[in-house]
Amino acid sequence: MKKILFAALLFLSTSSHAALNVFACEPEWAALTQLLAGDKATTYTATSALQDPHRVEARPSLIARARRANLLVCTGAGLETAWLPVIVRESGNVAIQSGNSGYFEAARFVQMLEIPARLDRSDGDVHAAGNPHIQTDARNFLPVADALSKRLILLDPANTGYYQQQLATFNQQWRAAIARWEKQAEPLKGVSIVAQHRGFPYLNNWLALKQVATLEAKPGMEPGVAHLSRVLNELQQARMVLRAAYQDERPSAWIAERAHINAVVLPYTVGGTTQASDLFGLFDDTIARLLAGLK
Repeated sequence: MKKILFAALLFLSTSSHAALNVFACEPEWAALTQLLAGDKATTYTATSALQDPHRVEARPSLIARARRANLLVCTGAGLETAWLPVIVRESGNVAIQSGNSGYFEAARFVQMLEIPARLDRSDGDVHAAGNPHIQTDARNFLPVADALSKRLILLDPANTGYYQQQLATFNQQWRAAIARWEKQAEPLKGVSIVAQHRGFPYLNNWLALKQVATLEAKPGMEPGVAHLSRVLNELQQARMVLRAAYQDERPSAWIAERAHINAVVLPYTVGGTTQASDLFGLFDDTIARLLAGLK
């Protein structure tokens, strides 16, 4: 707590008349931050929807952006382990060091799924805290938004009323949107799907999709033809195969052609498709693409 208060005071003493400078690791958190902070923040997004967030180069330009940030907003849960610690360390920015007020991990505020019983490098890209792809369940944005709003207030108390109003507006609109999405998605309940990567457990949990196979032999390892053939031979009654927009289309196309099911590409985050231009569009398009996959 002392670290958090110190960093907050440091920010206020140096930036009291400036907008918050936010470094967001993924597009979904950049979009959420802008909804909550409006013109009180300038947000930079470190990755695009067509990048694998597990594998990002810690470029000097990212370090320079982090050096100027008052707030870092990332997924956490090990998603950015390969690159974010280097950026934070090399930035020399006290405010965004882990444990300080400028360091925010969204995964800390949601119920994590697929927490492994053991950790072994031979199992592939497994995360100790659980599956980090929390952004595919629209409900997860509610607790994250609440926590992020409180962090904005801590860093910029002069605009407390503004942030509280932005959060109230977001909650009202988002809850209404969730109700609409869930009604639209009712035909998806119990539908069997295949996933190219274990990137959809939160989506599956939310919409009651039934995942029956994964194309990757191990998380993070591209499947070869031999493994895909084994998946095909064991596959039963799947309706579609899902992949994220940033992933290579070939494995899911291979299975789709031979299993005679639809290959569905989901935006996965803001910007993954033309229609997913903001947070609301992300789930509008996700639901629409899943429903189209039933045809």
